[in-house]
Amino acid sequence: MQSNVIALSRDCEATEVPYGGMQVLPAGTKVRITQSLGGSYTVATEQGSMMRIEAKNADALGLAAEPREAPAPGQFSEKLVWDQLKTVYDPEIPVNVVDLGLIYSCQITPVEGDHKIEIKMSMTAPGCGMGDVLRADIERKLSQLPGVREVQVEIVFDPPWHPGRMSDAAKLQLGLDLDSTSSFPMYRP
Repeated sequence: MQSNVIALSRDCEATEVPYGGMQVLPAGTKVRITQSLGGSYTVATEQGSMMRIEAKNADALGLAAEPREAPAPGQFSEKLVWDQLKTVYDPEIPVNVVDLGLIYSCQITPVEGDHKIEIKMSMTAPGCGMGDVLRADIERKLSQLPGVREVQVEIVFDPPWHPGRMSDAAKLQLGLDLDSTSSFPMYRP
């Protein structure tokens, strides 16, 4: 996590977290990077807003633009799908969507020599506007895998997500008691 204040060097598109709306942050806007995971940057503005900036705009933050993601190497496998899902991060919580327990199902079916992947996932709260952003991240990353013809991601809220769905590793990373997650601060039933 970086704590230095950065003035954007140019106008920059950003997604408002957790609402999901797009904005253009003007050149000179002062931000602080709070998270840099999964190919994007979560920044806090001086006004207290949290925004997500895509890697393609890293230069506005004074960072080297990350190279375009290369397709995952190797042959198609279920493990490759799950590994790729683990590169998608919640912009507010520094945990990937798999360990956060947002992936409810991953169904892989053969289609004309390739594969169709159907994902059912949830959000930590029904009103979270980041669903479309995370859905697009998953669709883009899984579509780059070898042997993938189609990816469909559906956001569901039944059953509702709860902190008990998180992996033990995620609970430890967030400093939560492994036996009790009833006081998880991001959980809003």
